[in-house]
Amino acid sequence: MTFWQIFFRVLPRRPLKALEALYWRLTGRKVRAGNRLRLAIVNLPISYELWIANVEQAETVAEQAPAIMARWPRQPTFGIIIYAEGCDSRAKMFKSIESLHRQIYPRWTLMHSAGDSSNVPAADFLVPLKAGNLLSDAALFRFAEALQSNTAACFLYGDHDVMDRRGRRTRPWFKPQWNAEMFLALDYVSQAVAIRLPLARKMDIKTGPGARERLDEALLFALHTAKETIVHVPHIISHVESNEHDANQSRREIVSRHLSPADALCLDGAFGTLKISWPLPSELPKVSIIIPTKDKVDLLRACIESVLAQTDYPKFEILVVDNNSSAADALQYLGEISDVHMVRVLRYAQPYNFSAINNFAVAQADGSYLCLLNNDTEVVSSGWLTEMMRYAVRPEVGAVGAKLLYGDGRIQHAGVIVGMGDAAGHAHRFTSGDAPGYFKQPHVAQFVSAVTAACLVVEKAKFEAVGGFNERDFAIAYNDVDFCLKLQSSGLKNVYVPHAILLHHETQSRGDDLSPEHLERYARELRTLKERWGTEAFVDPLHNPNLDRYSEAYVVRI
Repeated sequence: MTFWQIFFRVLPRRPLKALEALYWRLTGRKVRAGNRLRLAIVNLPISYELWIANVEQAETVAEQAPAIMARWPRQPTFGIIIYAEGCDSRAKMFKSIESLHRQIYPRWTLMHSAGDSSNVPAADFLVPLKAGNLLSDAALFRFAEALQSNTAACFLYGDHDVMDRRGRRTRPWFKPQWNAEMFLALDYVSQAVAIRLPLARKMDIKTGPGARERLDEALLFALHTAKETIVHVPHIISHVESNEHDANQSRREIVSRHLSPADALCLDGAFGTLKISWPLPSELPKVSIIIPTKDKVDLLRACIESVLAQTDYPKFEILVVDNNSSAADALQYLGEISDVHMVRVLRYAQPYNFSAINNFAVAQADGSYLCLLNNDTEVVSSGWLTEMMRYAVRPEVGAVGAKLLYGDGRIQHAGVIVGMGDAAGHAHRFTSGDAPGYFKQPHVAQFVSAVTAACLVVEKAKFEAVGGFNERDFAIAYNDVDFCLKLQSSGLKNVYVPHAILLHHETQSRGDDLSPEHLERYARELRTLKERWGTEAFVDPLHNPNLDRYSEAYVVRI
């Protein structure tokens, strides 16, 4: 599309932004005009239309496919099984079948609609498809392409979009790599999958009444079995009829049965998702809540009072680490809370170094678990620490992070995406906490690369095993990202828990990293992060290459 075609599409929806782009265009700044117009179309339908035209390039793939396939050492075959839900009409079935005949990859077989997965003839992989949904023209080509470099793959899944009533493609769901914790709470897989036949036969997929429920149960079995052989294919594989991804009652029951050996409970979550309540040990471990502070008594008082009044986890202590407070009201308050049961005040008389302060406090903590907590946070959900501890006590889990909100209810932190902005950014920042967000992902527990230390729970032994925070290289910024990546490198999984909710009055305590007095130090720490962890080329498993890595919102990359 030309500048003018896009401009006239955007003008009625976002007139001020469109007119700003027009100003720069008319004054001869075409690059700046294009950039402004690009910002104006974020989350508008036209952004996906541009992605289809400029990135997907379906015609080019179709033209090049024969030459590409001729070089492949493997030519996998696919058996397609089409299942119906409820009173789906034969017309929907034929619609799905028509999409098969448009495939640019030829090695597929349509399974009879009354059959089951045990009689797919001469197929390497089974592809279940709901009647009415379509495979994209390049779907089987993309699956086969992925198998060239993932020879051990037992389970593949891809991205999908939604067809509106006029048959137009809308609402693309560009998905993360395999995330077992997310899948329990949110089915982001079943709309576009290919399953290696021996595994599919064990699943016993059939197409009669109740096919959807059996597919859900089969997927849980297959994904648990496949484990390390699950591959995400970052291409649009299917076009689905509706945008309903709610967890129905049957899926909750299926997930509950799946979790029963682990004594975990499956509960209703936000926006039709599921909430997994992992068990706590019978003897609850003690948690040391570490709160660094300097002056700013109003912030500290709100933080501590909220913790004491709204924490239902019964076994904790609070360590307030005073870093050279001098204000009279702050010193008075520190004296008052020193007499409070469960509160200790530690004095750290060195220059401000966030990493060193926390390491200092950890060495004096009585708890076997640690909760690092900023003094500019406030607890708003009484179960915050309980929910975080449900994950922290799991042997395979490293750091656990909470959902942090700004005072106006927008999301400040829902996990950290490493590589975002070539460094690290907060997933879903500025998304309304009351809105579904990007396909409900901000509202489900999930494995993440990192979480913010503004509210972070970790077992003390695990903290010490990776050397704690790096006091030399990350005194102020990115120490939490570096710490979480060290945990991840040691084989542990970090987790974001949206059911632990706090307010975060960001930067009110230590100030803005980009202010003139902090800029040189911040630039040095940023440079170290990039060099040590390769963040400029880092592809975070929770993100997708089709999403804009320079935006903390989940928007299409154009």
